[in-house]
Amino acid sequence: MRIAIFGGSFDPVHREHIRMVKAAVRYLGLDRVFIVPSYIAPHKEQGAFASGEDRLEACRIAFRGIKKAEVSDSEIAAGGTSYSYLTCRRFAEKFPDAQLYFLMGADMLEDFFGWKNPEEILSRVTLAVCGRKERIPEEIHRRFSARFGADFEEIPFVGADVSSTALRVELAFGRHPAGIDGKVYRFIRKRGLYDYPAIREAIKLEKPRRRKHSLRVALMACARARTLRIPEEKALLAAALHDCGKYVPLSSPLLADFDPPLGVPAAVMHQFTGAYLAEHAFGISDRDIVNAIRYHTSGREGMSTLETLIYLSDLLESERDFAGAAKLREMYWRDLEACLLCSLALQIDYLRQRQVPLYSLTEQAYEWMKQKAKK
Repeated sequence: MRIAIFGGSFDPVHREHIRMVKAAVRYLGLDRVFIVPSYIAPHKEQGAFASGEDRLEACRIAFRGIKKAEVSDSEIAAGGTSYSYLTCRRFAEKFPDAQLYFLMGADMLEDFFGWKNPEEILSRVTLAVCGRKERIPEEIHRRFSARFGADFEEIPFVGADVSSTALRVELAFGRHPAGIDGKVYRFIRKRGLYDYPAIREAIKLEKPRRRKHSLRVALMACARARTLRIPEEKALLAAALHDCGKYVPLSSPLLADFDPPLGVPAAVMHQFTGAYLAEHAFGISDRDIVNAIRYHTSGREGMSTLETLIYLSDLLESERDFAGAAKLREMYWRDLEACLLCSLALQIDYLRQRQVPLYSLTEQAYEWMKQKAKK
């Protein structure tokens, strides 16, 4: 009997997961394939965004049409961190005479070298790797063989590059991502998964064009957040709400108790009204999130990492087009502080060329970053 184990967070399960399983069944001639949602994935410190039971049910819906697929609750039932070597051990004990495969995407192959007890995994299963449009480079095959004394099975697979983070962001904005099956989407909506009332209400205050901008800012910020050890939820809320005050006039009842700070340029005031709305209208109590909204246009001295992330994501989201934007985007993914310094310098130069008075907070932020750079 030929059996494959397909583990992961499935948070949420998407079309590429389904396509990978179908490709593996065909190519490997599988008799059964077990989809095994993790309780807590080792590489995800904050755990899953949807509960184990909800992810199990979403997987059951997603894989219902594949006869040889079966969703296993073994890792959810076990609880704790879901290490793959333990999963493989359990399946090897349950199916001692089976040819076992462990199915994964090519994007996870590089991480496998750092997994816990990879040698034990390979003593029990053969890795079956789904590539993308191109074959996996021979160099990776050689590295793998040199390290483990074995090779992996490469499954010919032409798939799309789908980000679970991006899917969660789109769902939070009330969209139906193309990567999620219709039945799974309806279950997600019915259960209220990946839904944030603060985001749902805040984006109602924005015009459609501004809402699309906020979505692009959130996609960019959340994609970068993990590498900065910023919780995805914080980046998402700050990015989604950063412009919620853009079209709310000071005369609005929503701002009845708002005390406008003095000397604020008209183009900057919405960062302060947005922070007020986030806190008083939408229930955001996290000071770091509120401050990321409060200073996303001007910056300030002593910006936190989250504040820097939102300031730069707002400035550099994918449809921003100005001289130097492409170079700054490259820096954004490599060195956030260097990107902030260069962005502030560019902004100040732009304002000076047009003889626009500098806002004090922006000037202070630039001087602070210059001093940090010198140190």
